Amino acid sequence: MKKLLTLFLALILFSSTGQITQRNFLTKKFAKEDVLRSLISQKNYLPYPKTSKEWSQIIPLEEQKEIIKRAEDIIKKPVPTIDATLLMEYLRSGDREEHGKISFGKRNSLMELVMAETLEDKNRFTEKIMNYVWSICEETYWGVPAHLSVQKAKTNLPDVEDPTVDLFGAETAVGLALTDYFVGEKLDKISKLLRSRIYFEINKKILTPSLDQNRYGYLSKTRAVNNWNPWIVSNIMLANLLIEKDEIRRGNQLYTHMGYLDLYFNGLGEDAGCDEGPSYWFAAGASAFDALQVLATATDNKCQIFDEPFIQKMASYVYKMHISNDYFVNFADADPTLKPDGIMLYRFGQVIHDEPLTNFGLWASQNFDPAITFVGYQKHRKLWNLMAYASMPKAKIEKPTLTDYWFNDIEVLTSRSDDLFFAAHGGHNAESHNHNDVGDFVFYAKGEPIIIDAGRGNYTARTFSAQRYNLWFTQSEYHNLPTINGVGQKAGREFESGQLTHTIGDKMSGISLDLAKAYPQSAGIKNYQRSIQFNKVKKQIEINDAYELTQKQSKLQQSFMTLCQIDLAKPGIISLKTTTGDIHSIKYDAKKWTVSVDLPSTDGPEYKSFKTKWSNRPVQRILFESADLTQKGKNLFIIQ
Repeated sequence: MKKLLTLFLALILFSSTGQITQRNFLTKKFAKEDVLRSLISQKNYLPYPKTSKEWSQIIPLEEQKEIIKRAEDIIKKPVPTIDATLLMEYLRSGDREEHGKISFGKRNSLMELVMAETLEDKNRFTEKIMNYVWSICEETYWGVPAHLSVQKAKTNLPDVEDPTVDLFGAETAVGLALTDYFVGEKLDKISKLLRSRIYFEINKKILTPSLDQNRYGYLSKTRAVNNWNPWIVSNIMLANLLIEKDEIRRGNQLYTHMGYLDLYFNGLGEDAGCDEGPSYWFAAGASAFDALQVLATATDNKCQIFDEPFIQKMASYVYKMHISNDYFVNFADADPTLKPDGIMLYRFGQVIHDEPLTNFGLWASQNFDPAITFVGYQKHRKLWNLMAYASMPKAKIEKPTLTDYWFNDIEVLTSRSDDLFFAAHGGHNAESHNHNDVGDFVFYAKGEPIIIDAGRGNYTARTFSAQRYNLWFTQSEYHNLPTINGVGQKAGREFESGQLTHTIGDKMSGISLDLAKAYPQSAGIKNYQRSIQFNKVKKQIEINDAYELTQKQSKLQQSFMTLCQIDLAKPGIISLKTTTGDIHSIKYDAKKWTVSVDLPSTDGPEYKSFKTKWSNRPVQRILFESADLTQKGKNLFIIQ
């Protein structure tokens, strides 16, 4: 059972079952000898300004004061510690938030102190920096307890003799490497042992164990990998370049990291789409950009692939999935809203000469406050953003006009017409961060959600375990899909769309597919043809189903998820009222269906985010129950 659970975790967390294409953009284009020849030495590698004067010319005065004020608040408080009880809390209760609050908080505080000291340059913060560095170095494990299953011991506590690398261990490594980069000489004046400890711990806990490629699902050569790969690689690549003084080892590790990053590109489809959704793209495609930027800066731009069309496709995914304001398409575990990193998108667009991405990034930076803070992940990205912000155009820009897009490999369509937005997808039920949602769709009007994908709940031990699909938000019964003979879709690569076609046009866009293969045999489906079309002329979504079962059905249901105020008073027409007062409707055959509304649970640790996730609006399920239990039939729903 333990082996099965570990395998399940590896599949869900680290990989998908997409086909591998041996693109190997980096290691094919650049021989190791050429990389070593181009590599800037550790002593001369200066990716970021180091002096107070340089940063003061980049960061506005008011922001400088704010950074220093935050650091002043930090030095008044003790350095928090992580004890064994806190590490064991994940196993005991499934909770991971309390550990994360302390662990992530320590790393955020360290970076705030480092940047305040770099800006002020008065040695006011060095003592506290020393204490944070020492405390973090003293930690047995830099990751989170949820990721300990990679250990050989597979226990509830980290094994000091078996260091393993996860997302947050890699984040910690780069945070300490940046500390060494900015204030290392000041730490030397306190004790020569501090910097040597940083070097020792980064190597012992992260760089050396990361070389055991066969151990990690996110470094698989045979399976597609997800955001863990570029997120980790971007961090360990920079940490190695900043701290490793042995130039041969430094260069060899850089080339190894290039090969690791190739694995991510190899696992994407030809459409370069991210099956994890836009919020995860900022840890996936955006982290790949981070790593490519690290490589380019470390080799004086001699090793870069920004002109590769595939990289340009990967970058364009994020704006193609934008709906309106802070809403993005959120199939699977992706979040429905996010504040896009506009400065990073602008930088990415500039580098690859993608005008829509550049303009989308500029629009995002102007509409979502690009706060100068070092709280959060990808701290090296925040530094590059700081360096770029001052030179960005300040003239107001309108949101770029977007059109319809189709991603052939991840089978996602996005479509826009006037103030309406529609997205649908086929795919399969073994995608990264999968929900059982083949054939799901969303519909927005005037930037307001009408028919939604509810999204994910809070991550706990159950979220990535054999109990994952006991959680309602992962089940097809709580997506905009049918439940047939009381049976929903199942998880696994074999549960997929069939005979999928798509249409993109000025009058109509949509997908048609057979849902039968997404359900197990117990559902008794011979075929279930579903057409979901966005009629731009009539401004409506048309869901046409034609099905044939292996025997007379016992039960047929259809779910629609919404946030709207629901009125069932008029048979055949369900009224949906938005917060802005606009009225939409679902038309159906009242002779065939009875209708009810229920509220999915918000009780329990996995569900509490649903209390606030959608601007404090409750997620509701409109549930249609068929009164026409025939073996063969057709159904039509129209959302206007």
